[in-house]
Amino acid sequence: MKFRKLTGSHAGRIVLAAVPVAVVSTVLMAGVANGAVPVSFSVSGSQFQISASQLDGTGFSQYAGVAPDTAGKNHQVAIANIGSAKLADLCQSVITDTPMGKVGMLITAGGGGAPATATDLQIGMTDLKGDATFNNIRIGVDASTVNTKAKGSAGDFAQDADSVSIKGVQQTAWSTQASVFNLTGMHVQLTDGSKGCF
Repeated sequence: MKFRKLTGSHAGRIVLAAVPVAVVSTVLMAGVANGAVPVSFSVSGSQFQISASQLDGTGFSQYAGVAPDTAGKNHQVAIANIGSAKLADLCQSVITDTPMGKVGMLITAGGGGAPATATDLQIGMTDLKGDATFNNIRIGVDASTVNTKAKGSAGDFAQDADSVSIKGVQQTAWSTQASVFNLTGMHVQLTDGSKGCF
């Protein structure tokens, strides 16, 4: 079956942007062992939430992968890469169980019309919701040929786009990394664990 190049825009409600994580996880684990899938650190044992009222990015790709933790367990994720991103009303939260009960950390930035920015952003996520528009999207491309610096394993399913815009981002992730992350108006606070980003 041949895939033709898609031009123009595609808009709609997005949930993990059509990446079948479970189907290709076995192949991807082999790819990670060979260094084919970008995994640069071991993740903690806790997932965290990320939200933004608006995300605008250029140079987008997505494919399935794994994020290993310090205990050696691999967690299946959808890896999303964005070359340059702006995030309005950014929120990041994590809740941890401690001997003293639940403790949360809540980080906010990018409000008041001054969005947070990131370069070479990569997120290893398990869930994503929002209203998305992709420009010049290609679905079903080989993960080793996507249009971003970070690439997946040859023969694996992926999608890429020249740009992406997502309104009402709600994301659950194992990892986030960027070469530069500028958090304008950053506020970090501890909570009792009852409050997250969504």
